Amino acid sequence: MPYLNNTQTSNEVKIFYEDHGAGKPVILIHGWPLSHRSWDGQVTALTEAGYRVIAYDRRGFGQSGTEWNRYDYDTLASDLDALITELDLNDVTLVGFSMGGGEVVRYLTNYGASRISKAALIASIIPLVPQKEDNPDGVPQEELDKIAQALKTDRVAFLKDFHKNFYNYSLLKKDVSEARLDADFIVASGASENATQKAAEAWATTDFRSELKNITVPTLIVHGDADQIVPIKTSAEQAAKGISNNEYHIIEGAPHGLNVTHTFELNSLLLNFLNK
Repeated sequence: MPYLNNTQTSNEVKIFYEDHGAGKPVILIHGWPLSHRSWDGQVTALTEAGYRVIAYDRRGFGQSGTEWNRYDYDTLASDLDALITELDLNDVTLVGFSMGGGEVVRYLTNYGASRISKAALIASIIPLVPQKEDNPDGVPQEELDKIAQALKTDRVAFLKDFHKNFYNYSLLKKDVSEARLDADFIVASGASENATQKAAEAWATTDFRSELKNITVPTLIVHGDADQIVPIKTSAEQAAKGISNNEYHIIEGAPHGLNVTHTFELNSLLLNFLNK
């Protein structure tokens, strides 16, 4: 199993990744609090379509190593840069889901687009999660505080219910199986407790609005209009207005975890975008 060490950080952390196929490289960056396995439905489709597909685990999650601090976006972007540099990748498409959209934007801000040809933001937090005076459609701070407190007091209980909202799962609406919820819980509860808390702090507090201008490559934006985790008005709608060269698609009725509930629709959008 391949790992890389990010020697750019003070404490080397081993980053786990999988590398499949050939052709132009596509890097898949997973959301919080899961792992690269959340991309399984996309890895198969993209690899069989002739792309080299690389999916990795964020530090502290999945099979990657952990450390006590350094879960800010500058550090997370440096892990992405270490992966691109280690594999000597060029003409890369970066695909970020939810929290992973932050790595896409911060990478382009800190390292530029010399190795990047395209980007995709899928159900992404970009550009801003919390509600503010100039961001009235964001998530109220009291709700974010509740999440932070729940992660500190009973993380596993919080995670048990979190993915029901992730997929808008209820007694009357079951777009995913209970087995999927169980699988996600196993992955999420197996992540570092400290990393889970600090990564949540990163996505809940980082304001990327001033960085949207740094996204100069063609960008695909996909969001569900029924997303209960990342409201579309505080994320995709603003991203589409702030990124000059973008292609914006709304999947009707899709929840946050649309990569699972609407796999066919998302894969079709990704492949059409990649093939252009």
